[in-house]
Amino acid sequence: MKRLKEYIKTVNWINEWIGRITCWLIVPLVAITIYEVIFRKFFNSPSIWVFETSNQLYGFHFMMGSAFALLHGSHVNVDVFYRYFSPKGKAVIDIVGFLLFFFPFCIIIFFKGIEFAAQSWAMREISQSVFHPPLYPIKTVIPVMGLLLILQGVTIFIKKVLFVLKGEEFQL
Repeated sequence: MKRLKEYIKTVNWINEWIGRITCWLIVPLVAITIYEVIFRKFFNSPSIWVFETSNQLYGFHFMMGSAFALLHGSHVNVDVFYRYFSPKGKAVIDIVGFLLFFFPFCIIIFFKGIEFAAQSWAMREISQSVFHPPLYPIKTVIPVMGLLLILQGVTIFIKKVLFVLKGEEFQL
């Protein structure tokens, strides 16, 4: 049980800090968007780099923040019937959902993401836009996101299983 608590604390800590750091990417994303609007509207001088840069910043922000969102229960949840179940019933539904949907999806993202990123690195893939930024760094984030989601999902899954078995919330 001690190792389980250490695992959960470690994964929660990692995803908490990745989320806290990643959230600051909104600042440069907003800044370059404002820059583009001002230069495009007032100086009739659009840039070639803002679109690609903002897409990659947002993609990085979205992917690296996904495990943080999972940690804090911020992912979208369809609870039409879910809300009517008891806490144990909800935990059972969550366990089944993790096994049938979440883990297979994240495992596929992780392994296919590794292939996708490896191919991109092998060819030193660049964007086809005029700006031509490299794409391999952002494609590397895909399997990292998959791994962080799997690790965080395991912590939540463990807590749900222990809740069903013991009938009380898992305390760290």
